[in-house]
Amino acid sequence: MVIWADMEQFENVSKSTAACKLNGYLGGYRTVEQFENVSKSTVACKLNGYLGGYGAMEQFENVRKSTVACKLNGYLGGYGMVEQFENLSLLAHQHDQSSLALRALFSRTVIADLGKKQFSTSSINYAGNPVIITINQARELLKDLVGANRVYGAELDRHLPEDAGTLVLSQNDLPVRKPSDSFRQAIIPLSDAVERQKYITTNQGIRFGRILENLDTFAVLISYTHATTDDSKKFPISIVTALVDRIELTHVLSQDRDIKMTGNVTWAGTSSMEITMNLEQEDDDGWVPYLVAKFLMVARNPITKKSAPINPLQPETDEEKRLFEEGAVSKAKRQEEAHKNLLRMPPDEEERVTVHEKFLQTLDLGSRTFKVRVKPENSVWMEDTVLKNIHICFPEQRNLYNKIFGGYLMRKAYELAWANASLYCKSRPFVKVVDDIAFLRPVEIGQLLFMSSQVVYTKDSFLQVKVHAEVVHPTQGVHFTTNDFHFTFDTKLVNLPSVMPKTYAESMLYLDGKRHLES
Repeated sequence: MVIWADMEQFENVSKSTAACKLNGYLGGYRTVEQFENVSKSTVACKLNGYLGGYGAMEQFENVRKSTVACKLNGYLGGYGMVEQFENLSLLAHQHDQSSLALRALFSRTVIADLGKKQFSTSSINYAGNPVIITINQARELLKDLVGANRVYGAELDRHLPEDAGTLVLSQNDLPVRKPSDSFRQAIIPLSDAVERQKYITTNQGIRFGRILENLDTFAVLISYTHATTDDSKKFPISIVTALVDRIELTHVLSQDRDIKMTGNVTWAGTSSMEITMNLEQEDDDGWVPYLVAKFLMVARNPITKKSAPINPLQPETDEEKRLFEEGAVSKAKRQEEAHKNLLRMPPDEEERVTVHEKFLQTLDLGSRTFKVRVKPENSVWMEDTVLKNIHICFPEQRNLYNKIFGGYLMRKAYELAWANASLYCKSRPFVKVVDDIAFLRPVEIGQLLFMSSQVVYTKDSFLQVKVHAEVVHPTQGVHFTTNDFHFTFDTKLVNLPSVMPKTYAESMLYLDGKRHLES
């Protein structure tokens, strides 16, 4: 961290006065011009141009030996998030202590008036629910709602014994909800220089894996908002992510502008619900759409582990009815795709022709045998595109129920897929679509998580990467599949090498990737 309040010299110090000149502050800004009229208990310090001209620190006043009162206006790009910083003890004029003061200042940043900012109208905008929080505050709110332990190993505060026995067993006994009842808004404050460090890439872009984590958190919060009760009890049911149906991205994010997240329940069955989320980023002209995400969430009885009913949904407006119908169509489509899964059903006629054509492209026709295989020009064998890694599942990555957080799994899978795609195209690929991420079983703390990525399909400038995740307990040695992830990347290349399958198994991967890219 840069030592911002770097004091080079104290001059002419008497018992009651001091003039302090500082040079080189923030790279030559000469931010602090003078300390004047210092008594044993007071300092008046004027700072101009702090943080590149924001005028963040206007005045230090009435500093005692153990206290600082610091007023900041316009901090974090105009939000006025930090109004006052008081009672920092032992802030002497030393390099390490001034650095400590600024670290403490940033760590105590809170959102005070985000609700005053003007947002554009999303696909659904409910003025009746104006509460805007940061995504970090959303995580803390979820812990309070669910009663999650904040320290690993502590007892869960979930009231399971008394609540589990009184769970509603029929959806008919639950009150009907409107889509607007679950509407939520949150901000990813990228204009905060400290918070931004978690999101930026080496190319000054935004880490999409972090966005995936935030989407998973936000979807769970919306789900619990839909299932909220009128009393103050913590939720006795568990709501988890079952499927990431689809995420479509429209443009590249800027690394220093805030992202607004909005979302609500748009379809609900008996124990599952579809969450539709929209992300927008602020630019000079307003808020620009960035992505649309649809998550499928399921409710579970924490004792029996069976499905639990959720509140039925009653759309009211035309837009709500349209989204509700889309949710029903998506459910039917998922059922059809499950029936046609290549692990259960053979390829159709068109797909069989595709496989045979690919096979013929790899034969040496002069040898007049099926055994001699050659790699076509500007192509890569699929078997050579495998990239793997392994993770130890530490408690730090746990979710509300002491399992490994699904958003963390998605981030790790995406980062592996991106690395594989980058090695394949030898450039920087851009993610366009994430779809059909099924959470088949939870990942336990202490397990080893194996991830294997492979480029399975290419077309024009696009390539499809599949990531297979499985876990094994170190002492048991039994492997279980937990997830399959599917990512579509755009390489922007006009001559992208084609991926070529060799075996029948690779041909099935090729067809599956083709289905995902063209869906």
